[in-house]
Amino acid sequence: MKQILFVLVILCTHSILTAQPLNDITDRNVLKEKRLMPYQPIHERDILWEKKVWRVVDVREKINLPFMYPEKPFFEIMTKAALDNQIDLYSAEFDDFSKPLTKEEIYGSLYERDTLVRIDPITYVEEIVPIENSINYENVKRFRIKEVWYFDSKTSSLNVRILGIAPLLESYDENGNFRFEKPLFWMYYPSARETLSRELIFNEGNDSSPLTWEDLFEIRKFSSHIYKTSNVRNNRLQEMYSGVDLLLEADKLNQEIFNYEHDRWSF
Repeated sequence: MKQILFVLVILCTHSILTAQPLNDITDRNVLKEKRLMPYQPIHERDILWEKKVWRVVDVREKINLPFMYPEKPFFEIMTKAALDNQIDLYSAEFDDFSKPLTKEEIYGSLYERDTLVRIDPITYVEEIVPIENSINYENVKRFRIKEVWYFDSKTSSLNVRILGIAPLLESYDENGNFRFEKPLFWMYYPSARETLSRELIFNEGNDSSPLTWEDLFEIRKFSSHIYKTSNVRNNRLQEMYSGVDLLLEADKLNQEIFNYEHDRWSF
C-alpha cells in the first residue's frame, strides 16, 4: 500500500513539474464564456431611409494597426477560417455574394503559381519546376467594407450593419513598381460574426480588456474613408472627382449620413 501511495505521489509531482507554466497571471475564460448576441430582426416597413456605402480601411493608419498584428493578422484569420470550413467566401467579381467560392478556388486565390529553373545535380540538365508561393499578409494593406446605413423608425435611430469585407492585394511588375490592387474575395460578415467573436485583437493600452474582431467592427474601432455610395450609374468617387475634391466629397457624404438622424429630430 505504501509503495502504491509513493508511486502516486511521484507521478503527481512529475506531472506538476512538467506542466506548461501559465504565460499570464490568471486563467482567461471571459472569451470562452462570452456568447454572441444575434442581430435583432428588422422589418422592412420600419426602414424609413437606407443607404449602401463602400469604404476602404488602410491598415497603415495607426488605429488600424491591429489588422497587421504579426501573431494573428486579420487576413490570415479570414483565410484560415475559410479553409477550415468555418466561413464562406464569395467571388470578388461581384459584391452581392451571389457566387460562393469552392475550396479549390479559395486555395487558388491564396497561392501564386510560378516556375523555377533548377539544374539536376547528376545530369546537369536544366528543368522547370512549378512552385506555389502563399500570399504575404503584408501585401494586403487595405480592405474594402460594404455596409448599409438605415434609419429605424421603430427606434428612431440611425444604425449600420456591415455586409461584407474584402482584402485588397497589391500587384507589382518585375521592377517592383506598383501596378494596381485587386479584391481577392468577399467575406459575408453576418455569417462570419460567430467566428470573429472568438478571435482576439491586440488591444493597445489595456491587455486585461480583451476585444474580439466582432467587437472591433461592431463598435467601429477602425478608420476608413468612403469610396462609393449607391448611385444610379454605380460610379466610384474617383471616377467623378480627383485630388482635394475627392477627399472633400467623401467627407461630405460621411457628414450627410451622420446628419440624417439629427435632421429627423430637428424637423
